[in-house]
Amino acid sequence: MPRAMLIGNLAVDRVAGAPPRPGGAVWYCAHALHTLNPHADVVLVCRSTEEDGGIIVPQLERLGFPVIWRAAERTTRFSFHYEGDRRIMRLDELGDPWTTDDIAGWVRNAMGEAEWILVGALTREDFSRATLSALAAHGSRLAIDAQGLVRYGAPGPLEADGNIDRALLEHITVLKLNDEEAEQLCGGTDETSLRALGVPEVVLTLGSQGAVILSGEESTRVAAVPVNGPVDPTGAGDSFLMAYAVARLAGDDAHTAGLAASRFVSTIIAR
Repeated sequence: MPRAMLIGNLAVDRVAGAPPRPGGAVWYCAHALHTLNPHADVVLVCRSTEEDGGIIVPQLERLGFPVIWRAAERTTRFSFHYEGDRRIMRLDELGDPWTTDDIAGWVRNAMGEAEWILVGALTREDFSRATLSALAAHGSRLAIDAQGLVRYGAPGPLEADGNIDRALLEHITVLKLNDEEAEQLCGGTDETSLRALGVPEVVLTLGSQGAVILSGEESTRVAAVPVNGPVDPTGAGDSFLMAYAVARLAGDDAHTAGLAASRFVSTIIAR
């Protein structure tokens, strides 16, 4: 049985008008994991259309992890470009939502008794409160990037706000968010605001200012690792969360895991 599972819709990205390429949390987390620990006991659970799966899934399988894939009616599609450090995104197509029937059926068979589940939500439509509850029902700890909670699941310019079902947070063990997402979800990046979310472990990434990690009663700050030269931040958030979860699964404390994640991301974003 796998010790951890990555679950989410596969995506197709078009960056600055370039040809389409694979994307999404499962894609970037799997590549990060391959670099971190190519022998990790992790299963990838994902969906896309038959056509897109025929292209993307073999590439995932080459990373060496088991891939459990099912055909969906739609694949999530994004187009985006960068204006300085700001990413301008558009949701071109919304992938199918995950249901409790999915979790009770083929996903349950794939996950076994996984200790950790990284939930690769691309928008707030991907995983409902009921679906997250079903994932956590067998004692698994859920880790999720807040971008998948605050983003609207409607085609068009990608918009986000903090108007979410707060009960979603009851099922989450680790929530990773950036400063903008923190403002949206809890009104600030200070410790009091972050703790008001009620999540046992909060990882706030602050770019060049490092990260703040709240775990239990402890609060620690992790310095950023400088990167010389140009960077490509695409997938950096997913990679940070993956590296953090790998370290926590290995028994590292929150501060050590945060430092390991910061160091890892600095190596993958350098062009």
